[in-house]
Amino acid sequence: MELLQGRIRDYAWGSRTAIAELQGRPVPSEGPEAELWLGAHPNAPATVDRDGAPVDLTDLLVAEPENWLGERLVGRFGIRLPFLLKVLAADAPLSLQAHPDAEQARAGHAADVERVNYVDPFHKPELLVALSPFEALCGFRDPAESAAAIAAFGVPVLEPVVAALREGPAGLREAVRLLLSWPQAERAGLVAAVLTAETGGPDAVLARALAVDYPADPGVLVALLLHHVRLAPGEAIWMPAGNLHAYLRGTGVEIMAASDNVLRGGLTPKRVDVDELLRVLRFEVLDEPVFPAVPVAPGVVTWPVPVDDFALHRVQVDAGTPEVRLAVPGPRVVLCRAGKLVVDDGVGTVTLGAGQAAIGTAAGGPLVIGGGGEAYVATCGLC
Repeated sequence: MELLQGRIRDYAWGSRTAIAELQGRPVPSEGPEAELWLGAHPNAPATVDRDGAPVDLTDLLVAEPENWLGERLVGRFGIRLPFLLKVLAADAPLSLQAHPDAEQARAGHAADVERVNYVDPFHKPELLVALSPFEALCGFRDPAESAAAIAAFGVPVLEPVVAALREGPAGLREAVRLLLSWPQAERAGLVAAVLTAETGGPDAVLARALAVDYPADPGVLVALLLHHVRLAPGEAIWMPAGNLHAYLRGTGVEIMAASDNVLRGGLTPKRVDVDELLRVLRFEVLDEPVFPAVPVAPGVVTWPVPVDDFALHRVQVDAGTPEVRLAVPGPRVVLCRAGKLVVDDGVGTVTLGAGQAAIGTAAGGPLVIGGGGEAYVATCGLC
C-alpha cells in the first residue's frame, strides 16, 4: 500500500466545509469543494509519490499494467482502472440526470463524433453511501402519487401530464416528454404558476425549493415523479443505467464505473438532450430506492451491486474488532473516514488519518486493517 493523493473538483454546488473538515483543513475553504476524486479518471487522476514528486496514477497504469491491474483486469477492462471512488459534498442540488448502459454507451460514443452526449464508451452505474444526512431524488415512484402531487397545484395546463401519470407506468414516458418539451417561452410562467398556487400537498415544499434556483426549468416538476429519499449516515442508494436521479444535499462516499457519460434532464444550465434522455431512461417504478448493506464479516459490510466494475466495503475497527482481514481483489483504494488506521497488503504498510487514502496494486495480498476507525475500501467487482 502507498499513500494516494486525490483531486478536489470545485463545482459550484459543492460545500465549503465538508471535505475540508474530513481532511482536517481550515473551514470554510476558499471556494466550493464538490468532490474528492480517488482514482485514475483522466479528467482528474489521483497521484502517488515517486522520488518526492507526484505522479499521475494514469501514467503508472500504462507503465506497469500487469503490476497495478493484473492480467484478469486488463483482459476485462483494458489498461484502465474501471472504478472511481469519490467523496461528494453537495450544498445545492445537482442536475437531474441518467447514465447509459454499456451497450448504449458503446453505440453512442461511436456515433457521437462531436462528443456532445457520449464522451467515452463506458457505462456509469453508481452507488452512494451517506456520510451525513443526505437528500436525493432517485427512481420513479408510483405514478398515481405523482399525479396527485401535480394535480394538487391546480394548474390547468398541467392536466395532460396528470392524465398521462394516471395511466400508471405506461404513462411515465409521456409525462416526462411533455414536461421536458415544454415550450421555452412558457416555462417561466409554468414554474411561476406552481410557485404561486394556493394549493399543493407536501411535495409542494420540494418543488418550490427547487424553483428558487431554477425558476424557468420544468425539471422542478419532473422531480415530483421521483422518490424523495432522505438517507441516514450509512444508508445507500444504487443508481443503475437509466435511473433518473439527482443529489440534493449532503455528504457521501460514491463509487461508480469510471465514465463521464451524463444525460441531463433539468435543474441545470447545461445542455439537455430530451430525445436522447428519453431513449436511455428506464420508465419503471422503483419500489425501494434505499439499497441495503450486507454484513460479510465482523466489522465489514458491503453493497452487492450487480456489476463487475466495482465493489465497495465499509470496514470498522474498534475494541471489539481490533483488526479486519479483507480478501478482496486488487487494485484496492482505501479511504479513511474517521480515526487512525494501519493498512497492510503484504507489499507495503501505511498509516491513514481521517480524509487520507491509500492504494495497493493487484500484486498485493489480502488487506489487513487495524487501529481504530472507519474505512471505505473500493475494488473491482471481479472475484
